[in-house]
Amino acid sequence: MGMNRILAKITISLLLLALALPAAASEDHTLGVFGNANEDDTINMQDVTYTELIILEYRDQTELADGKYDGRINMQDVTQIELVILGKEKELTYIDCDGDAATVNMPVEKIVVAYNNNAEMVRVLEATDGVVGVCDDILKYPVYFPDMSEKPCVGRRFDFDVEAILELEPDIVFTGTRAWYTPDLEDKLKGTGIDVVRLSSWEYNRVLAGIMKLGYILDEEENAYEYREWHNECTGTVTERVSEISEDEKLRVFVDRPGGTSVGKGSGYAETVEMAGGINLASSLGDLTYPEVDLEWVIDQNPDVIVGISFEGNYETDDVSVIRARYDEIIGTTGFEYIDAVKNDRVYVTHYIIQLGPSYPVGVTYLAKWFYPDLFEDLDPQEIHQEYIDRFQGMDFDVSEHGVFAYPPLEVS
Repeated sequence: MGMNRILAKITISLLLLALALPAAASEDHTLGVFGNANEDDTINMQDVTYTELIILEYRDQTELADGKYDGRINMQDVTQIELVILGKEKELTYIDCDGDAATVNMPVEKIVVAYNNNAEMVRVLEATDGVVGVCDDILKYPVYFPDMSEKPCVGRRFDFDVEAILELEPDIVFTGTRAWYTPDLEDKLKGTGIDVVRLSSWEYNRVLAGIMKLGYILDEEENAYEYREWHNECTGTVTERVSEISEDEKLRVFVDRPGGTSVGKGSGYAETVEMAGGINLASSLGDLTYPEVDLEWVIDQNPDVIVGISFEGNYETDDVSVIRARYDEIIGTTGFEYIDAVKNDRVYVTHYIIQLGPSYPVGVTYLAKWFYPDLFEDLDPQEIHQEYIDRFQGMDFDVSEHGVFAYPPLEVS
């Protein structure tokens, strides 16, 4: 058989496969790993075919088709994609939480973890055996992180102790955005062989995107996809129902954060409020993540609902008074007695740990139940919280008996 005929058959086969390939996913659902040529939510043999079609000029180039991240799309990218599928790649390039391309050497076996939400992500992926060090935040949670809280401390997430990191000889430091986590860490670790992995654990509520990328980096894709299924089921139930509410019927919500601040775009809190069908009033105050607010502005806005954020409570205590004190503080604020939210008993307090990080779908269900109790009469946030703990945190912890997460307590039908 002549070479031209062979090439023609290959081309026809590829074209037939192309007809079956899905269109590129929306940005929110695209796996931001180079090698995801068709820009959907996974890397598989369809990406091999898609890249081959790009090479043959039957498909337009996509950014993520450059699996080798060398500025060219050729058969080396096909090989890289095949290695990623097999879990045999030597390095992996992904888009970090600040929108930059970053490359990590593979495989990753030893991890330093910054912040509690990041630690939760590692535990979702069942990769805690690789944790060799943590930042000081995790030491505050001996009940929630009994094993990781005993690991060596590498300082504060805002300013890591580089010498402590070097002593542990990790493969990666798993951290977050440069705006909140040691922005010059890459420079400080340059030449050490330690990669800095920056993924969203709460920033802009892009938690799912962060977990999916981390799943590929830690070779725990199956656990990442299991979490995604649960995540989408929880949030999908809420977003589907609140989509039926017109904008002028949505509740106007003020989020009262300690220190005279509220929450804006990128905080994670603002995004959960909106996902639950609320209008976040502080979004009108500009692009600040945590804008300062004065009492006159809040009173003038006259919110339908106030959601107080508490830094006290969580898994470390069973004393409900610590979160009730936050509730009393809010309703006792001078002038707030004139606000509809206070007059109508629509003030609620939640600990931040269920509003941010991998457990944020739990927080969304609490907010939805508070905002629209008739619409979510059948929703049990505490049951969803328990499922998260059982399935994705692997803890022997009964949230109906222990911990302080929300006030007033929900009445579940």
